[in-house]
Amino acid sequence: MSLQEQFDAAALNVKKLKALPSDNDLLELYGLFKQATVGDADPANKPGMLDFKGKAKFEAWSGRKGTSKEDAQKAYIAKVEALVSSIGLQ
Repeated sequence: MSLQEQFDAAALNVKKLKALPSDNDLLELYGLFKQATVGDADPANKPGMLDFKGKAKFEAWSGRKGTSKEDAQKAYIAKVEALVSSIGLQ
């Protein structure tokens, strides 16, 4: 199975988790997913200071700046596998 296929399977497994991961886990998943699919975050698109949720998500993504698509995919897959092991799938 190619890295892209593994990544796509992991993205599907996130939606099948028995329980919602912690906020920190969700932010980590978001940052890795965006880095793997879009690339580096554009500072011009940073949310306003009163958009706390958007700001947290943007910071999780921009913290991955410079990470290659492949490395972000590998880290995302590893994170999902860890969550599946601890939470389980439906």
